[in-house]
This record gives sequence, C-alpha cells and structure tokens, in this order.
Amino acid sequence: MEKPVKVAIIGAKAFTAGELIRILHNHPRCEITALLARVDEPVSVGDVFGEFRDLGLPAITPLNIDSIPEDVQAAFLCLPHTVAAQMAESLFKKGIRVFDLSADFRYRNHRQYQTVYGVEHPCPELCRKAVYGLPEINAVQLMGAPLVACPGCYPTSVILALAPLMKREMIKVGSIIADCKSGVSGAGRTATEGTHFVMVNENFKAYKVAEHRHQSEIEEQLSLLSHEEQTVTFVPHLVPMDRGILSTVYGKLVEPLSLDAVQSLYRDYYGDSQFVRLLEGDALPETKHVSRSNFCDLAIRIDQRSQRLIVVSAIDNLIKGASGQAVQCMNLSFGMKETLGFFPEA
Repeated sequence: MEKPVKVAIIGAKAFTAGELIRILHNHPRCEITALLARVDEPVSVGDVFGEFRDLGLPAITPLNIDSIPEDVQAAFLCLPHTVAAQMAESLFKKGIRVFDLSADFRYRNHRQYQTVYGVEHPCPELCRKAVYGLPEINAVQLMGAPLVACPGCYPTSVILALAPLMKREMIKVGSIIADCKSGVSGAGRTATEGTHFVMVNENFKAYKVAEHRHQSEIEEQLSLLSHEEQTVTFVPHLVPMDRGILSTVYGKLVEPLSLDAVQSLYRDYYGDSQFVRLLEGDALPETKHVSRSNFCDLAIRIDQRSQRLIVVSAIDNLIKGASGQAVQCMNLSFGMKETLGFFPEA
C-alpha cells in the first residue's frame, strides 16, 4: 500500500478548513498531520468544529511555520490575502506543495492583483509559477504542480458555465452577464454587519455591483480561454441560506445554434469530467442538489428569438467553490484519482 500524503491545514478555524478536514479525514491516501491557526495556545479541533470530536485529529496549534512537521508534503492555506502569500513563499522554499484558497496567486500578472486588492504583492515572482486550480480546464498543468491558486467560488460557477463555448470563440465579446446568488458562508466565518443573522434572514439583496473583486478574475480566465479580451457584467446577490451558489449566465451567440448542438459541445468538453453534470430535458440545477458535494450542475437554454445563450450553474461554494476543488487539485498534483476523498474506492 502506498504511503499517505502528509497534509497541513493552515488557517484551520475557517469554514473552508472545516470542509478540508472532513474530506481529507476520509481520504484513503492522505493523513492530516498539522492544523495551524491564529491561536495563542493549542486548541482541540473538536472545540472549533464539534463534529470532529474524538476522531484522533491533531490539535490546532499557533501559526508558526517552523512547527510544521518535516514530513509534510502538502499545505492548504485558508488565510486572508497577503497573509497567504507570505506563508506560501516559505512553504514553497521548503519543497511543500501549496494549495492556496486565497486570491494571492489567481492572477498571472501581479500588477492586476495589486489593482484589484489594493495592496503590494508580497512575492510577485511566484505568480507566474502558480497554476489556476480549475481541474476541468487545467488538469494537465495541475499534474505535479507545486503551487496551486484555487479559484474563487463565483468564478468557478461562471467559468464552468461558459468554458466550452469560450474555447471555441462562440460567444460575442462584451455580451456576457453573470447573475449570481450565494449563501452567507461565502463571506467567511467572521461576521460583519452585512452578514449578521438579523440582516440576512428574510432578506435578499445585491451587493458590490460592478465592483466585486471576482469580476476581474472571471474576465481574466475567460479571456485566456477565448484568446480575446473579455468584459463581464457581474452582479452578485446574498441569499439567506448557509451555502451554495446559483449562477445564471447569459451571452450572445456568434452564430445561430440549436440547443442540441450546444449541448453536444458541452458533452464533448466535459465528457471525461468527474464533477460536472450536464442536466438535460426539463431539469435545472438547484443548490440543494449539489450541497456538500464537489459537483457543478449545468443546464443550457437558448432564446431562439435573440440567440441568447442561458446557462444555469449550481455549486456548493465551500466545496466545489473552495475546499473540494482544492482536494481535487491535490489529487491531480500527486498523481492520484480526482475522485479520491469524495467517492468510495472501487
């Protein structure tokens, strides 16, 4: 039997860390050997995530890179931007493969990152070495990758909705609209006035319209796919539910196409994908159907009058939009089956 991959989770009190613990604890070829977070002294993981009591997991210890065991091979970073980059640089130099859930390495050009996030990049030289961690697009590049930038949750739902047609340059430039709704966990574990229960419950609102940071990430990746500079109208909304993203994405087709023709293109593009499910017939994606899974459900419609493409996309923002996708990337990086940790081994 092959030796397990030794894993550290850094920022181990975050929602995304909790999902990583759940997936990796059941992963047949991984062993969680270190959990680190901003704590003053060691804390039982069961005191932070009650569902993990008495599972034999290591304690959450203060965030000190020198305390990471020497045999750790992979580190997942569940840290704020800039903090993650600083930690990633140190881990990278130690030869540890890094899977960063922050935005620090999602842009090829560090100057774009600086424009969007308003801070100097702590280690811009690493940006070009990072692989954008969307396996359905970059599976080959992820094999053996030492540094992976895990995509944002909104970008994952939108890019997967459009990738097959963007690759063939079949959507008119400037016509894309992404209307997206997210559960509250997408805002992270630290509560703000906008995510307080009494502000979210029985409420539904748009936020950061035309200024959300994920807009530029979506545009960059769609531009790379289509080899044309893309602009996207992106409108995020906050929905009073724990988790999930439903994105309805619109674009004008370059030439008239039937629904059957477009669905055939999507089937070909995602034919080998383990986690993208194309719904046909009358079925449409729902957040409940992907909750706590690494699936992205897609359904396509075409308004024949206007030749406007409509793709509905559903993911769990904490799994396919974050932690699950990170594990999927790790599996590819270490030459393992993408499905390990998600489905029982045959």
